[in-house]
Order: sequence, then structure tokens, then C-alpha cells
Amino acid sequence: MLLSIDFGSDQPIYMQIRNGIVTGIASGQLQDGDALPSVRTLGAEIGVNLHTVNKAYKLLQSEGFIEIQRSRGTFIKAGNAAKNAAEFLQASGDPLQAIVSEAITRRVDRAVLHQMIDHLYDELEGNEP
Repeated sequence: MLLSIDFGSDQPIYMQIRNGIVTGIASGQLQDGDALPSVRTLGAEIGVNLHTVNKAYKLLQSEGFIEIQRSRGTFIKAGNAAKNAAEFLQASGDPLQAIVSEAITRRVDRAVLHQMIDHLYDELEGNEP
């Protein structure tokens, strides 16, 4: 699995792992039922403590993105990831609010922000011209 970890980032490593896996699901690189590396294996691959990977996996499990099956492994559960829009917005509200707040502060036009979001959707869904 290819994850890009920025050890100099202010974002915690477990969140970078979580976000990388969610991006993989969104882009179709990770499909429903795909196996993820074990906590130890992924930790060794990216050079982080296994407890950091475990924290990311537990978060992904609580959000419904993965399923951890004792003695079988960890699997993508993309079909059930977003139970409903309200739950998604509640879970991601703080980062989204921070982005919109910064856009307002920097006087980024609402239409420009919408275009940026549309572009990201297209890019992740593979609809880029």
C-alpha cells in the first residue's frame, strides 16, 4: 500500500494514515473487500510505531471505512462508509468549517471554493478531462 507520510506536518501521523486510506477509497484504488496490511506490516513499511497505525485503523473502523476481523485481517468496507449525510457532516464538520472559515478570511469567492471542490471530486472519481 502506498501512503505518503509527512513527518514534518502539523497533522498527526495517524490522521495522515486515515486520510490516505479514505482518499484511496474515494479514488477507487481501494475497493470494498480489499485487505489492508496488518498493523505491524504497515508500521514497518512507513516507519511508524504500530500503535500509531492501530489508532488510525480504530478510527477508520469507528467511521465505518474498514472492518477488522480477528485472526483474518483488516478489510475495506467502502459500501457502508457513509451511513448518511448528517453523520458525515457531523464527523467532518471541524475541518470543513476551518477550510470555509479560512476561505472567508482570505476573501476567496464562494464560487471559486465550489469550483475547487468540484475539481477534487472529478479528480478523485477519475472524471478529469
